[in-house]
Amino acid sequence: MLTEIRIDGLGVISTATAQFHAGLTVLTGETGAGKTMVVTSLHLLSGARADAGRVRLGAARAVVEGRFTVDAVNTTAQKQVQEVLESAAAERDDDGSIIAIRTVGSDGRSRAHLGGRGVPASVLADFTAPLLTVHGQNDQLRLQRPDQQLSALDQFAGDAVGPLLRKYQVQRRSWLAARTELLERTAHSRELALEADRLKHSLSEIDAIAPEPGEDVRIVDEVRRLSDLDSLREAAAVAHDALAGPADSPEAGSGALELLGAARARIESADDPALTGLGPRLGEAIAVIIDLTTDLSGYLADLPSDPGALDSLLTRQAELKSLTRKYAPDIDGVIAWADEARTRLGSLDVSEEALAALAAEVDIAAERVREAARKLTAARTKSAGKLASAVSAELGGLAMGKAKLEVVVRPMPASPQDSAPLTVDDTELHAGSTGVDEVEFRLSAHSGAQSLPLSKSASGGELSRVMLALEVVLASSDHGATMVFDEVDAGVGGRAAVEIGRRLARLARTHQVIVVTHLPQVAAFADTHLVVDKSDDGKGKVNSGVRALTKDERVIELARMLAGLDDTETGRAHAEELLETARAERTLT
Repeated sequence: MLTEIRIDGLGVISTATAQFHAGLTVLTGETGAGKTMVVTSLHLLSGARADAGRVRLGAARAVVEGRFTVDAVNTTAQKQVQEVLESAAAERDDDGSIIAIRTVGSDGRSRAHLGGRGVPASVLADFTAPLLTVHGQNDQLRLQRPDQQLSALDQFAGDAVGPLLRKYQVQRRSWLAARTELLERTAHSRELALEADRLKHSLSEIDAIAPEPGEDVRIVDEVRRLSDLDSLREAAAVAHDALAGPADSPEAGSGALELLGAARARIESADDPALTGLGPRLGEAIAVIIDLTTDLSGYLADLPSDPGALDSLLTRQAELKSLTRKYAPDIDGVIAWADEARTRLGSLDVSEEALAALAAEVDIAAERVREAARKLTAARTKSAGKLASAVSAELGGLAMGKAKLEVVVRPMPASPQDSAPLTVDDTELHAGSTGVDEVEFRLSAHSGAQSLPLSKSASGGELSRVMLALEVVLASSDHGATMVFDEVDAGVGGRAAVEIGRRLARLARTHQVIVVTHLPQVAAFADTHLVVDKSDDGKGKVNSGVRALTKDERVIELARMLAGLDDTETGRAHAEELLETARAERTLT
């Protein structure tokens, strides 16, 4: 729910603040006072495109700040809002409300903030989507679009259509993926066959060499060792002899191991405890020497004795380099390339058997889509009759008693170059993302009139009433949301205006409804009456503000709306009568 809005530097409004409450709120005022700027500000908070031309003349920027609460909206809407807040790292105010701000500079640059965080305007749109619906003066024209009519039907149908639509969309994605692959393989079979041959040749070359992970690095180290083989063997042998003594030349002297053994024997034979106490340390030294001698013996034994080992390694290194020159910088990269090539090769089978198997897969997927589409169409057709009856009943209460709305669900034919043609019951249809159906709202404006599409049969006033009737019927799906109507009563008057006021009051039982109106019959039904009035500073500069009316001020405003009768007793009496009539009507609603 929208609880407060502040506007600075927008159009004729220099600074204005308005508080909103539950129920029905109307905004009235003379033409040009700036009522539309209030709606424009809500459009901006909804993420609409910023227009520098809306910035007040002489102002550096326009700022709109709105405060929202989510306690009254349904659980789904609350969850959506919370997800947006978390993704933007936005914070709630101390009272749990959320502040959204939109700034538009005179240079056309726009900035948005949500919960104290700078965000893209699209995030504001995501935030307000479940909370706020704004119907501008020309928004009823959207009702003439087939996609909007389909969306309205699906919204009305709710769970009767929603799960079927989601299942259809899942099946459609699988079908299109298989179909695209089949078309690609068939249309480019020659190119794919050449690519498959190249991949096979490359994989054969790699498999023949059979590289192992990290083998190129290990060979470099091994080649370096073999290049220094003689010096390494000599160093290890001299070190071994120094420790263990030369095995082939005893006369050359004893090794460190023999000398340490003799030293320990002499110490242990002494009678002095201080000297014999050194024996264990000599034992530790002897153990270390034995370990070193063993390791050196193993090292010498592992050194290649084959003179051709180095040549073999160099040959292997050349083979590996032939792969790294072609496929990747190192052998690990070559192995990864080979894995990817095998996966790609598996998808390039253009043999007749493979194409036949893929075609069969496409047929199975298409049948699943067909079945899902049939069920979706059946559910929509059933809901279409209910929607038509419900809206027609509402129109009867909007001084269109003989009007009937017809909701037609019909198949959508495929075009000659259709991207998703699907044969359903021997007819080729377009399988779009929302199904194979197109929906058309047809209106018979009075008894005996031909049923025609809305775009051909409805006047501006009738379109406004059809839209309002539709909103009332759809209202149960989004309890607690804020609905804004900008002159939805355009083109109507008399009893029809009273009925519009009554319907808006009924809608306000489950929603927060904000209405910009010129009709006193509608304004009389309001729970809260705000007026947008303008003043002139005498220097040619006009400023508008927003204020809530008291009961007496409301009588005066309604009298003004009644053909400017605010300064007459007759006008005020008429206004009071209108208010009393609205109160009585509301009790009957």
